[in-house]
Amino acid sequence: MSIDINLTDERPSFVTHLDCSISGETYPADQVHGLSGAGRPLLVRYDLDGIRAAVSREEMTARPAGLWRWRELLPVRHVADVVSLGEVETPLVPIPVSGGPHVLVKDEGRLPTGSFKARGLVMAVAMAKALGIKRIAMPTNGNAGAALAAYASRVGIETIVFCPEDTPEVNVREIAMQGARVWRVNGLIDECGAIVAEGAKQGRWFDFSTLKEPYRIEGKKTMGLELALQLGWRMPDAIFYPTGGGTGLIGMWKSFDELEKLGWIGSKRPRMYAVQAAGCAPIVKAFEDGVEHAERWEGAHTVAAGIRVPKAVGDFLILRAVRESGGRALAVEDADTLAAVADCARQDGLLLCPEGGATLAAYRRARAEGLVSADEEVVLFNCATGLKYPMPEAPNWLDRTQPIEWDRL
Repeated sequence: MSIDINLTDERPSFVTHLDCSISGETYPADQVHGLSGAGRPLLVRYDLDGIRAAVSREEMTARPAGLWRWRELLPVRHVADVVSLGEVETPLVPIPVSGGPHVLVKDEGRLPTGSFKARGLVMAVAMAKALGIKRIAMPTNGNAGAALAAYASRVGIETIVFCPEDTPEVNVREIAMQGARVWRVNGLIDECGAIVAEGAKQGRWFDFSTLKEPYRIEGKKTMGLELALQLGWRMPDAIFYPTGGGTGLIGMWKSFDELEKLGWIGSKRPRMYAVQAAGCAPIVKAFEDGVEHAERWEGAHTVAAGIRVPKAVGDFLILRAVRESGGRALAVEDADTLAAVADCARQDGLLLCPEGGATLAAYRRARAEGLVSADEEVVLFNCATGLKYPMPEAPNWLDRTQPIEWDRL
């Protein structure tokens, strides 16, 4: 059976160009690009008037659910270049007991490879295929490397992945199983990234580090597009997003702007809360210091490996979105993150990953500090299935050949 990716015909592409996120300098589409000349991420731009004329909001709503329903707002020009493992529309799951009556979790763990990294990497790999890139390298804390390996293997692109030596074993094996050469490195993700950058400089591979190519943002922005559609083309009051490299937060903010220009949503924006761990909180410090760029966080540590990013190349884009939205950057302690994971599983039956638990812990903190009220609609992002992460032991054992202590059961 084939995967329905909602692409039964060739549609015109509406990509016009790319521009530098800090200088505005424009770059031609349909060419291989890394960072801009200013060393900053490039953003894909579209003919939004053309999209408005080509597809209505009602037509978009009527299409089969899935990431590729948004094809006019995505950069892949030709159906032949699309790659897919069945990218579903992820559900909004209420957590009324552990969260509150108006708290929804967008559960990204339902995507291929079990995390929201699938959104960004499916788009980036499709564009790499379209542009003729044959070998890719990436630093990862786990889930991004798994998504890259899966999609790249599907289209015959060679991949080399570098991860910190304490990356969860399940992630390392998953990356290797899906066809990448994976190397553990005695350093953090940005130090793995330095190896990738040097190899790219030597011409050994293309650098797929976060935001160092333009298309992962376009895949991640589908979270915002989906969210708007799922809520009836309106915005929640607040979004809590686990923030390492911040691609998804940046992408969602971009998607809201595009949707408003299309006339599909109004001007209301959710307050964006960038959630980090207290042991690695460079965006939080930069937010509190009132600066636009974050300094590298030394000695980074947290149980939520996905947000252990000491230095993000898109720091200024994260901070701009948070500030423009009236939101905050919040840091949470690991103990509160783990408590949130346990509470959500036991009280609402939803198993969060540690990064998702951090968003629930941050929401609780925001409620306690009066940043969010109980009657506001809030969306938390659970970025991966909790099944990939260690769980507490369950040591109870019953000997069926001995008298059973029924009251103890």
